[in-house]
Amino acid sequence: MAANVGIPSRIFGAGTSAPPSSRINLGFIGTGRQVFHANLPGFLWRADVQVVAVCDVDRWRAEKARDKVHETYAEAKASGSYNGCAVYEDFRELLARSDIDAVVISTPDHWHAVMAIAAARAGKDVALEKPISLSLTEGRAIADAMKHHGRIFRTDTEVRSNPRFPRLCEIVRNGGIGKVRRVIATVPKSPDPIAGFPAAMPVPPDLNYALWQGPAPERSYTQQRVHFPRGGLGYIAGQVPGWCQITDYNLGNLNNWGGHMLDITQWALDTERTGPVEVSARAEFPTHSLWDIPRNFEVRYRYASGIEVDYTDAGTASVRVEGTDGWIENTWFKSDGFKASKPELLKWKPGPGELALAVVDERDDFIACVKSRRETIIPAEVGHRAASMAQIAYIAAKLGGTFKWDPVKERFPASAEANHLLSRPLRGPWKL
Repeated sequence: MAANVGIPSRIFGAGTSAPPSSRINLGFIGTGRQVFHANLPGFLWRADVQVVAVCDVDRWRAEKARDKVHETYAEAKASGSYNGCAVYEDFRELLARSDIDAVVISTPDHWHAVMAIAAARAGKDVALEKPISLSLTEGRAIADAMKHHGRIFRTDTEVRSNPRFPRLCEIVRNGGIGKVRRVIATVPKSPDPIAGFPAAMPVPPDLNYALWQGPAPERSYTQQRVHFPRGGLGYIAGQVPGWCQITDYNLGNLNNWGGHMLDITQWALDTERTGPVEVSARAEFPTHSLWDIPRNFEVRYRYASGIEVDYTDAGTASVRVEGTDGWIENTWFKSDGFKASKPELLKWKPGPGELALAVVDERDDFIACVKSRRETIIPAEVGHRAASMAQIAYIAAKLGGTFKWDPVKERFPASAEANHLLSRPLRGPWKL
């Protein structure tokens, strides 16, 4: 673990700071809206973390992140200044630093696998934004790389830190609603697709567009393909960059929000390291728009136990579990969203010998596990399984029909066409 220049204690509020020998040196790869909205603020005020580097192919964004680090740490210094955070355009230069212990990767999805595996090979622990991959083979490669290189990995999502979802899973897995029969998982709808295919535009001078594209297919630059230019860093509810709507870089809310709700579904069913045995799906795929992600999707999974899971973009982020003795559900971001067929269920607490699921802040979980070397609450295998559920649903929707799925071999037993779509080619020098 690397030592670093200490930060005066009053920045941390508690009056003491962690000694450099116990401090985690952290680098951020990708400095878009998610970093400013959630990831960077959550680490800057920790006594046991030092943010020493930021990286983005958009120079202006990277410099804004660096400035945020400097401003925060400067508040604790008598001089009122601090300049210890480096800026990189190429993530490989950041990973080459021997003093960086761990990285937070918050890039578009098409970069996740390449960067996470490169970080593991460089000896860095990894917190990777969900969904951790864009294809099943990428997710499997990530999980295998973390195991091979002995790295700590956390799927970066706050969903399990919401107290009501662990409570729901506790109640279900302790038999509170009897034998589970069905799960209904829903996620928000994606924005309406833009009209047509915007013309090519000059690449902004701050943006290394060739490196932004990286392993994805080579395309002409247009703002609606990438992200908002200078001035577009602010987080606005419902406002998402164009790459979130294009299958070269993202599978839309099917995979993006699926990283939340399908993870909770798997957690509730105690199947988070396996998966269903059958999938059927339908979706609308815009054909007259640059934004081509699936919309208005309806997915059904069947597990070997006979449990069925219905998954749709019905407009809310929720999970409802139905059993032989009742039901329980939680709708995220809704104050009255935690409900059950028997109101007393919501007050139930596990007793001796019963499963109790801890509520852990996602940043606390990552840093504690980097120090202890124990597994995080959402390690790579678990993050991969949630993402793979969305990915096989995408394939089923593209091809149409019902497909058998082998969760052990992670293959479609009876469809070479479907198996072909489990991978995507990586362009140029980028390899897993």
